[in-house]
Amino acid sequence: MDFRNIINSTRQYNFHSHTQYCDGRADMASMAASAVASGMLHYGFTPHSPIPFKSPCNMAFECVDEFFDEAERLRHLPELASCRFYTGMEIDYIDNSWGPANEYFRTLPLDYSIGSVHFIPSQSGEPVDIDGHFDNFKRRMSEHFRGDIDYVVDTFFAQSRAMIEAGGFDILGHFDKVGQNASLYAPGIEDGEHYSTLVQSLIDQIIEKDLTIELNTKAYAEHGRFFPGLRYLPQLVKAGITIVVNSDAHHPDRIDASRADAFAILDRLKNA
Repeated sequence: MDFRNIINSTRQYNFHSHTQYCDGRADMASMAASAVASGMLHYGFTPHSPIPFKSPCNMAFECVDEFFDEAERLRHLPELASCRFYTGMEIDYIDNSWGPANEYFRTLPLDYSIGSVHFIPSQSGEPVDIDGHFDNFKRRMSEHFRGDIDYVVDTFFAQSRAMIEAGGFDILGHFDKVGQNASLYAPGIEDGEHYSTLVQSLIDQIIEKDLTIELNTKAYAEHGRFFPGLRYLPQLVKAGITIVVNSDAHHPDRIDASRADAFAILDRLKNA
């Protein structure tokens, strides 16, 4: 997909959303109707990909065909004709054997994919979800990571760098998402030299490979945060990186959430 052409022609798009097939709070039809009602011209469904172990947040392998069938049905409904709908997937990078570059995803009729890191291996090698609510993160820090926040942060960015090297995705998803829970667990960690070095290494990789990234607005209304954080945007804008503004919507009311705020910030940076 030519994301740069789309985002240069309109701001009425959202390429990151979730429905009943993963951890979304509404079915695809409801999300599609809300997208049309909000004036969207381009809208992508991106369920969390199937993964080779049980997860309540990820699509089951047996639901994949149903997902594509439902998307095709919605595309032919006259009342939704004003918006173009895409079948994407937010693919979890687990390790070199499972991620966006895996052959399985190449067999699917995807319009595009988002590459994201939500799971990292514990010190014992068990994949653990570090995304989501802080209460769960705090519990998992004790149960799975021996309270070692440096290990969690280092491993998250190592996983992200490995995913980028492996490739296979079209949009890099919320590449500093770990910062939200890490900062709640260890206030000030994002201001430290070590964390800054980790993020800068990832940004250098993004610029070198000229990736398309998202500016994820999901947490802005509640937590005052974008992903990537505001402190990293000037360098990315100056480098000419293609930035897609996505709401990561899990509910029909959140399809356009905080996207206007994100565009205002990007406009100021581009005009500076």
